[in-house]
Amino acid sequence: MGFAIMSMTEAAASRVKAIVENAGPEAKGIRVGIKKGGCAGMEYTIDLVTDPNAKDDLIERDGAKVWVEPSAVLYLLGTEMGFESTTLRSGFTFTNPNQTSACGCGESVELKPADLAALAAKGNAVAPAH
Repeated sequence: MGFAIMSMTEAAASRVKAIVENAGPEAKGIRVGIKKGGCAGMEYTIDLVTDPNAKDDLIERDGAKVWVEPSAVLYLLGTEMGFESTTLRSGFTFTNPNQTSACGCGESVELKPADLAALAAKGNAVAPAH
């Protein structure tokens, strides 16, 4: 049994399930990654998954499936994925302990790889996968 790279809130799980239901029978879940871009240097990516990649890590909650790209794992360790809807915006949120800064508009972030030695010293700081 491995460790969950990240967790998701009930609101995020509900939104993932709604996206999958609205996308049709081929949709299985979503895929989270990171890419270089934006003023702070990195942006989160979210894509629909119809054919899961065996190399991705799978996070599940209440039937919602989120795959994490291997290249993003070290940057997402310990992250909680949420979903919020306000009068100005709605979308997924990421509470990421590896984030060192964000741009003013909130569209991009600066991330550092997780400190694996510090996580190990805390003794399973990342929750076990289900």
